[in-house]
Amino acid sequence: MVTLNRIYTRTGDKGLTRLSTGQPVSKASLRVEAYGGVDETNAFIGVARQHTRADPELDALLERIQNDLFDLGADLATPEQNEKPDWEPLRVVDSQVARLEREIDAMNERLSPLTSFILPAGSPAAAALHVARTVCRRAERGLVELMAVEGEIVGEPALRYLNRLSDLLFVAARRANDDGAADVLWKPGATR
Repeated sequence: MVTLNRIYTRTGDKGLTRLSTGQPVSKASLRVEAYGGVDETNAFIGVARQHTRADPELDALLERIQNDLFDLGADLATPEQNEKPDWEPLRVVDSQVARLEREIDAMNERLSPLTSFILPAGSPAAAALHVARTVCRRAERGLVELMAVEGEIVGEPALRYLNRLSDLLFVAARRANDDGAADVLWKPGATR
């Protein structure tokens, strides 16, 4: 159980924060940027949920994902080390990725086939889900950048989770657009 008795620590006044291991790091570190991107994705999903209440199944799915994203943030805030901590770090696992894949497949079955790329538009829920999708892609790029640093270890399920999540958010946006019927199609060269 997490207990937050004090919200401010003044550590950030010097541009530092602490990982869950207690290790102080710069707020500009790639690891902090990576879990910050996950947090931002989570916040945008929260905004999207303000428009998904009419679809309780989709809203519940997004709530589960928000919990997963806290797991992912905890995973990234706890770098793998040679020394084992006194507690078991929370890690994203393959079953979380597999669940996203099943949810993508189930939603995609009911959608009309795509005949063009779609614009990030349509209903308020769809537009908000597209914003969450693009923020998720940015978080994914940040995680890839972190993983490229020698000595930085990130579990493979973490990257797979973000990759699948952006796909799920795309499909969820189409679902929110009347199962794709209200998608706004890209018309190449239409404004020339």
